[in-house]
Amino acid sequence: MNTIKDIAKAAGVSVTTVSRALNGYSDVNEQTRIRIQEIAEQLDYTPNHIARGLVMNRSKTIGLLTSQSFPSNPKDTFTLDILAGVNEYANECGYDLILFQSRPTRDRTYYQMCRERQLEGVITQNLPHNHSATEELAATGLPCVFIDNPVESGNASFVTTDNADGARQALVHLIGLGHEHIAFINGHQYAYVSRERRKGYEETLREFSLPYREEYVREAAFDEKMAEQKALGLLQAHPHVTAVFCASDLMAHGVMRAAHQLGYELPQDLSIIGFDDLVLAEYFSPPLTTIHQDRYTLGRKACELLIEKIEGRDTPASLIIPASLTVRESTSPPGSR
Repeated sequence: MNTIKDIAKAAGVSVTTVSRALNGYSDVNEQTRIRIQEIAEQLDYTPNHIARGLVMNRSKTIGLLTSQSFPSNPKDTFTLDILAGVNEYANECGYDLILFQSRPTRDRTYYQMCRERQLEGVITQNLPHNHSATEELAATGLPCVFIDNPVESGNASFVTTDNADGARQALVHLIGLGHEHIAFINGHQYAYVSRERRKGYEETLREFSLPYREEYVREAAFDEKMAEQKALGLLQAHPHVTAVFCASDLMAHGVMRAAHQLGYELPQDLSIIGFDDLVLAEYFSPPLTTIHQDRYTLGRKACELLIEKIEGRDTPASLIIPASLTVRESTSPPGSR
């Protein structure tokens, strides 16, 4: 394998000149740079990224940190879709990506985990909300972008879907079909996305002069089986409910299972709408009407922000990605139940 010493010998220049030419330094004569690049190609020179990183004090490596094992649920492609967006943009910009899953301990913080991996910056997804370890990471000065976690301090930004507007679109769709008794299966109160989706649910009811009923709201921690159990209790206690808005597609599937157990015909007896637009949603029975959030774009935009931070450019504190309604067969005007 040829080295920069071989290039220097062929070009009749010093090793330092070769190194600076190949690394884009401006103090190398343009003709010399071109000659060095041509010789490097002729010799099929492959740069040693580790050595280059040591010389330039840069690793050109970023991380995607999640607190869940990967994949946490084979039905849920959320993190995988985000990873695809992050990885593609990082690759376009010449950065390597490390995916790692971990939780902070008393002796090992998120920041230490990043430094151990020599990361120039990190994107986080599904970290604990309002957690001191998360806030500490943001305050270290390491370039950070948080997905669905509104941390805006130090050198951190966050990227999220417009969750409140997504919820509003779901409610407007159901209300437009004629539904007035609309229940809500949410995730949990500690998640930013849950709070925003509940906000959209409540505000839209008020907008259309429909009463907000606390007894129509349940939390199921984004878990399909828990949503099924919560829906069984909800529908048995309130049989006049004609529609259920769920804060995730997997919870919507749990509600479908509960409705089938109770003998409901879908969507004639009960309309169900989800949030996420997972690939599986169109294969539910019936295919699920849902709020689409562009998870690939979430990942890609998070990576764009991070690399801009690393390279010293100004970045916004937050970036909101629009949501959109995908209408399938799980919603219809209310029936006679």
